[in-house]
Amino acid sequence: MIVGCGRVGSQIASEMDRTGHDVTIIDRDPNQFSRASQRGVLTNDFKGNQVVGNGTDAEVLRRAGVEDADGFVAVTEGDNRNIMAAQIAKHVFKVPRVVCRIYDPERAEAYEKLGLHTICPTIDGAKRIEKTLLQQ
Repeated sequence: MIVGCGRVGSQIASEMDRTGHDVTIIDRDPNQFSRASQRGVLTNDFKGNQVVGNGTDAEVLRRAGVEDADGFVAVTEGDNRNIMAAQIAKHVFKVPRVVCRIYDPERAEAYEKLGLHTICPTIDGAKRIEKTLLQQ
């Protein structure tokens, strides 16, 4: 299950679907699904489910099938929403694998220490740029 159908969420959904996983992607903006399709990501070949709703709403998550999810990814545009959705998936619905994108490095570190697996593109991107810059 993926919350957030922006560039990252739709790309993950497309790749997971293509490799045979059952995928459900949730976004509160129905236009995000058509934007992903226009970018050539969630095309007619996509077999997954698309759910319009707030990924921090337990009823929306339940309706989308979170109780049967093996994995959960929160990649909306907002750190707070990602943290909240990931916490609900992990603690309320006991999803075994939960990953949360957090842009703020301090918050990412704090939530990682609390047991939430975080990806911080700010830190990861800076490290990759520095490494590339310093390579000969």
